[in-house]
Amino acid sequence: MAENEPERDPFLAEDSRLRSLDERLDAMKRTEARKSARRKDSSKSSSMAQRAVGELIGGPVGGAIVGWVLDRLFGTYPWFMMALLFLGFAVAVVNVYRLTSKRSDAGEADAERRE
Repeated sequence: MAENEPERDPFLAEDSRLRSLDERLDAMKRTEARKSARRKDSSKSSSMAQRAVGELIGGPVGGAIVGWVLDRLFGTYPWFMMALLFLGFAVAVVNVYRLTSKRSDAGEADAERRE
């Protein structure tokens, strides 16, 4: 307690205005906690979507580049490039599937906890 504040008499009743203020502050804290939980969930969804798009673009492009380099090295144009392009696409699809199934498993677990 600060030195310039008078001590509170324990026999006096608590001021109703202070009680009302505490109740309103508690209500505002609960409301803000719910809002921040919603924002956090939506940011997770957009993050997952960005990762999925990155996987679907990066896999085939990376495979095509590595395949093109191998084709130039061995003189087998376009066989390595085409094979690794399709392999990159397949790996990207598998990664997106794993990403989305992991997210849906977590969503089911959250739903069970809420019940």
